[in-house]
Amino acid sequence: MREPGESRDDDSNSQPLGSEEELEASVPIHKDAWSQTLDDMQAMAEELEDEGWDTVTVTAVDTAAEPPEDGPGDRWGLVHVVPDNQAEAFREAVEACEFPAFDVFRAEAEGRVFHVTQLLDPETETSILIAGNFQRYRAEGAVRTAREENEMYTHAETLSGDHLGSFKHDDYEKFFPEADRLVDLDEER
Repeated sequence: MREPGESRDDDSNSQPLGSEEELEASVPIHKDAWSQTLDDMQAMAEELEDEGWDTVTVTAVDTAAEPPEDGPGDRWGLVHVVPDNQAEAFREAVEACEFPAFDVFRAEAEGRVFHVTQLLDPETETSILIAGNFQRYRAEGAVRTAREENEMYTHAETLSGDHLGSFKHDDYEKFFPEADRLVDLDEER
């Protein structure tokens, strides 16, 4: 997993894979990247716990980079679906804490973004770590909106659609380090 701000974005990964052979070839790569993301999240949680923090880890069953036109109301940003067996701990942490700080650790593999979003409440020493992944090419609307609004949002909900929490972030580039270049390339098409 890359450090915040590091990226290995390139234009060749911005579009979906096409052929069945390409898709089949990417499966083990995606499985390895997802496994590494989960290992990284666990290591981050252990490090925080060693420092005295309470941690909640979430392995999103789905993550979507949602533009405003696709979300309910005016919701946009990264939407994580939290599994039922992790929802209560997430909800309790959100109700008890503010989470004014955050960080994002990300890597890319074969057109997918694998990331851990770290939500931090330094006052209570509580952290929520959310592991997710999404197809990069499907993020264009969210990237464009983040750039225009100069902010980003993380949302969490259950599979049945129950809202668990939303978080505003003042640094969208942690999520999309090359947002300006990607939007400029899209506008040239």
